[in-house]
Amino acid sequence: MSADWWRQAVVYQVYPRSFADGNADGIGDLAGLLDRIDHLVELGVDAVWLSPFYPSALADGGYDVDDYCDVDPRIGTLAEFDALVARLHEAGLRLIVDIVPNHSSDRHAWFVEALASPPGSPARDRYVFRDGVGPDGDQPPSDWEAMFGGSAWQPVGDGQFYLHLFAPEQPDFNWDNPEVRQEFLRVLTFWADRGVDGFRIDVAHALAKDLSEPLPSHAEVEQLLDGHSPLWDRDEVHDIYAEWRELFDRYDPPRIAIAEAWVPAHRRPRYASADGLGQAFNFDLLETDFEAGRFREIVTTNLALAAESGSSSTWVLSNHDVVRHPTRYGLPALATDEPTPPSAGVRHQNGRNWLNSGAPADQLDLTRGLRRARAATLFMLALPGSAYLYQGEELGLFEVADIPDEARQDPTFFRNAGVDVGRDGCRVPLPWTPDGSSYGFGDDGAHLPQPDWFGRLSVAGQVGDADSTLELYRAALTLRREWQTAESLEWLTPPEPVEWTLAFRRPNGWTCLTNFGADPVALPAGTVMISSQPITGDEVPGETTVWLHD
Repeated sequence: MSADWWRQAVVYQVYPRSFADGNADGIGDLAGLLDRIDHLVELGVDAVWLSPFYPSALADGGYDVDDYCDVDPRIGTLAEFDALVARLHEAGLRLIVDIVPNHSSDRHAWFVEALASPPGSPARDRYVFRDGVGPDGDQPPSDWEAMFGGSAWQPVGDGQFYLHLFAPEQPDFNWDNPEVRQEFLRVLTFWADRGVDGFRIDVAHALAKDLSEPLPSHAEVEQLLDGHSPLWDRDEVHDIYAEWRELFDRYDPPRIAIAEAWVPAHRRPRYASADGLGQAFNFDLLETDFEAGRFREIVTTNLALAAESGSSSTWVLSNHDVVRHPTRYGLPALATDEPTPPSAGVRHQNGRNWLNSGAPADQLDLTRGLRRARAATLFMLALPGSAYLYQGEELGLFEVADIPDEARQDPTFFRNAGVDVGRDGCRVPLPWTPDGSSYGFGDDGAHLPQPDWFGRLSVAGQVGDADSTLELYRAALTLRREWQTAESLEWLTPPEPVEWTLAFRRPNGWTCLTNFGADPVALPAGTVMISSQPITGDEVPGETTVWLHD
């Protein structure tokens, strides 16, 4: 196995509870994933990123972890996990698992012990507990707000509060405590020894905190950048990752890691450095509109950042936290494109979750959205670096917007009712067949309601249809593997009008042209390998990407 397999890998994110159900209980599981590995092989991806599968009360979709070294019994067993690792490796695929180190579940054994222990005890020191303030000591230590709404401090009834940057069921660890550091080295070793190839680090920029008195206000925290925030992106966090890198490098090949770090772009290279995690997500394409100038600026900036860190860039258009990109691209462009503060966007991207910002349904053009999504996907897959795909995007799935309130599961909905509909719309279980129980997801329904239109976008409904989104992804990934080369590109002068076209060339004669405009542009010389929409004659249609070679 090559040690640098990850540099230009295509990684497919599996949200296990919504991928495939193998035991007919309405929840996706490892057995369902094992049964569907052929789909991933035929798709042409290089690795699977498995979102949390640990025991959990599902207060936050599995990101509230009860036990970091076990499998939720509703999802499977350790024996099934081992079988999954073996089956993926037999198929030539690597496995990346989610690690959630900022917080545990409130059902974690350590937190249960902390609540049963007195203030100032070693058990409480593993988490962030503080005395209340005010005349009666019944007020939270600060006015900090949690990412899912409400106060970031939860009272425990004895005069103390604990910090939770997300839901109250997700108490934050105290990473100044050596026990916490040692425990996560044990967790990482546990999974690496079982054959896991890498780790995706959830909220990687939040572990190190400075809670010395006096605590700043919430408004002040939001404005503190470049390592000065008490909560986000502190320089000390890299001491933690240096320890992790020492551990990863003991394996042959070294284990990889990728940071989910919502930080200013110039702060990203340190997370991706060779003595740190090694790679970091860039969400810039995900956060911007379908616009040529912005796409070029983002690519240029992130290739430079990758060179600075010695890593490769990462590209992503959808994941389990955002509205699916065919829906985003079908809505009007936002009026502004403000930078994302480091503490925002960890879940919802500062207004980028268009449906949650109240965009009128009559402004949604699904046909245009899918056309743009296909074009953006081919553009992304032609770039040097690694590409991360979210389950179902290969089917052209749209956001499921009309989930009844009583069926929703996301804590952002319950803590911000009437303001934020949450992330359930991108987590609806996948359709595998045009009809049948839960469209082939399982034999006894699905844990989130699936819309009637799911059937026509199912896997079985698209296989063999040359015009389908699934077959576009399969063909593109095959070509990418054949043509990818050195991690560089050369911008070309595109056809007129240049303000809405982009063209670049990879070193081996592979050219990518994207027409971001509505009107056709001239087709450059070369042999067409693939296009996101049919090409006839000598023009590239509007909102279309084409790959050519000399």
